Amino acid sequence: QGQLVESGGGSVQAGGSLRLSCLVSGWTFSSYGMGWFRQAPGKEREFVAAIGRSADSTFYSDSVKGRFTISRDNAKNMVYLQMNSLKPEDTAVYYCAADSFPFRNARASVADFGSWGQGTQVTVSS
Repeated sequence: QGQLVESGGGSVQAGGSLRLSCLVSGWTFSSYGMGWFRQAPGKEREFVAAIGRSADSTFYSDSVKGRFTISRDNAKNMVYLQMNSLKPEDTAVYYCAADSFPFRNARASVADFGSWGQGTQVTVSS
C-alpha cells in the first residue's frame, strides 16, 4: 500500500479545538475504510474514530464521542479528525491508518489496519 501523511497537530488549551488532516497516496483511497488512533506516553495505541469507504458509517471511542468528528473527502484522498472541547487526557500522538483490506465495513482494532502515518503530536494543557 501507499503513504499516509498527517498534519494539523499542535498545542492547545483545554476546551480548544484542532483539526487533523491525513493525505493518502498510492492506492485507491475510496475503497478503504480509514481510522484515527492515538498513543500517549507509556500507553498502548488506542482507537479514536473510524469511517467507512463512502463515509456512510462512522463510529467513535466512548472517550471522544460527541467531541470529535471523523470525515473524508474521496476526491482529495483526505481524511480528517475535527477535535473539539479538548481535554488534557487527549494529549497523544495521533495516527491516521488505512484498513488492511478494501471493501470492508469500518473497523476499530489496531490489528485491522495495515498502513499507518508517521503521527502528529497533540498536546492539551489545563
